[in-house]
Amino acid sequence: MSNSSRREFLQRTSAATAAIALAGVPAARAKGVQDKVKVGLIGCGGRGPGVARGFTGLDGVEIAYVCDPDSERLAKAAETFGVKSSRAVGDLRRILDDKSVDAVIVATPDHWHAPASIMACDAGKHVYVEKPCAHNFREGQLLLQAARRNNRVVQHGTQQRSSRQTATAIQMLREGIIGKVLAAKAWNVQRRANIGHAQPGEPPAGFDYDTWIGPAPMVPFQSNRHHYTWHWWYDFGTGDMGNDGVHDLDYALWGLGVDTLPSRIASLGGKYYHDDDQQFPDTQTAIFEFDGDGSFGSRKQLTFEMRLWDTNHPFNVDSGAEYYGTAGKMFYSKRGKLMVWNEKKELIIKKPQLRDDIPLKVDNHAADFVDAIRTDRRPNADIEIGFRSTALCHLANIANRLGRTLQFDPQAEAILNDERAQAMLSRTYREGGHWSVPSGV
Repeated sequence: MSNSSRREFLQRTSAATAAIALAGVPAARAKGVQDKVKVGLIGCGGRGPGVARGFTGLDGVEIAYVCDPDSERLAKAAETFGVKSSRAVGDLRRILDDKSVDAVIVATPDHWHAPASIMACDAGKHVYVEKPCAHNFREGQLLLQAARRNNRVVQHGTQQRSSRQTATAIQMLREGIIGKVLAAKAWNVQRRANIGHAQPGEPPAGFDYDTWIGPAPMVPFQSNRHHYTWHWWYDFGTGDMGNDGVHDLDYALWGLGVDTLPSRIASLGGKYYHDDDQQFPDTQTAIFEFDGDGSFGSRKQLTFEMRLWDTNHPFNVDSGAEYYGTAGKMFYSKRGKLMVWNEKKELIIKKPQLRDDIPLKVDNHAADFVDAIRTDRRPNADIEIGFRSTALCHLANIANRLGRTLQFDPQAEAILNDERAQAMLSRTYREGGHWSVPSGV
């Protein structure tokens, strides 16, 4: 499809979605404070139960279902959350078919994030989807459309959006403490484990591998692309760019103050340290340029550094961001550090600040999601915000795999003059199809 044709298609799609909304698609029914919010947990690995525990202490919230293709994990989650056996299921459609369920937590491997979330929105459920919100750029677009089409609350698992400390740092930037912010740098520096080399084999007992594969291309089971190690395979994960890096990119982007996608993306890196089967880089540097409105001074740049073998962290934190302004510099980390220098290089602030006069409704990510359902509003990490932060990961990974700079049209949401890169905004799905593959891919 040509860029002009793609632009026309996107315009028609947006117009059609707006027309449907005006024609009377039912609005979300806000749940009253006294109404119980019933939640289904989809994905019972390490992250899923961790997220669900954040809901168990909230008034009027019940974990009503658990779902996982691994019977051992499923049984453990059912016991943890007091879910009866009839509601511990291996097929997520069982949850979506139950009209008493108000919301779901999607904490599956990445390749299931958008398909499960889109189906949930279309079934009338609100969604808390772990990061990254989608395995690829196109699925992220479709999830955003599904959320808006169904008027559902969709919260992205970038929890810093609900941190009072982070929101205070961002507010200080908005107020001009370092002047106009023109550039930022974020990093993800840690030593990841080597996943080794393995050969195809048989799935373990009690693990429904066919369901786990779902919409992805069918490949033989392999022990080092199973629990957690799926992160480092193209068909199932997004590398550490989309795993931990999306957190760092999200609050760096927030502080930079841009609300569009970039116009140019470059990325260099590869496997410098780990001799194993991982497909994604263990070392990567990406640069994003934002053109702004075209006026002088509106152009901005974001740099991301990833080293998955390094134990010497900048400012002694594995995750952080620096913001460079016309009148100084700020360093901030979600680990609890903040420093600000003025344009004379003088340290003027050396510890985190907390303020109440910031635009943050609820400073707890799970509580914010539930409150958004009850008050029929957008959550702190609304899916549109999550889509943009996740899109940076996808675009950088594409640039890295192809070894060239991408020219991107933020309005048409298309890569320019590069058919191969444009095709990589989507993915190859399972031969013969699968019930979870989103329409429109």
